[in-house]
Amino acid sequence: MQTAGPRCRRSSVMTEKSIQETYAPNLACFGCGPANEKGLHIRSFPRGEEVVADWQPESYQEAFPGMLSGGITGTVLDCHCNWTAAYHLMKRLGLDHPPCTVTADYTIKLLRPTPTDKAIHLVARVVEATDDRAIVAGELIAHDKVTATCRGTFVAVKPGHPAYHRW
Repeated sequence: MQTAGPRCRRSSVMTEKSIQETYAPNLACFGCGPANEKGLHIRSFPRGEEVVADWQPESYQEAFPGMLSGGITGTVLDCHCNWTAAYHLMKRLGLDHPPCTVTADYTIKLLRPTPTDKAIHLVARVVEATDDRAIVAGELIAHDKVTATCRGTFVAVKPGHPAYHRW
């Protein structure tokens, strides 16, 4: 399992670059941008047909003592699923860099409170795709229980879109 920044549980992970660090080291996104000093720094890693991440919440991200804010939950899942889509489209199209993708829609289901005392685990997989979009299903797992799920559509943008070439 990987975790954000210096909170890694395995020392070997520190040497492994995440998808974000590999393809978008200057990205300023709040959720996943390596270059955002105040961001969440989600680090996603391909593992077979899935993309996974481990991330340690902090107390300032809580809705109430010991439990993660629903807004932060949504951000974490949105970013992780978006990178799952971008990575999948890159592989599908045989590209050397993922296309810049944006969230067209996503739905978060908050199933139970998410504790912040241990790292959370994110798992996402593409469930449907064309050459310019992917539908991704994701889960947020804490204490071995799924606490939130996500299903979203992520679209590769074209020239003229404000997010084109943002990576």
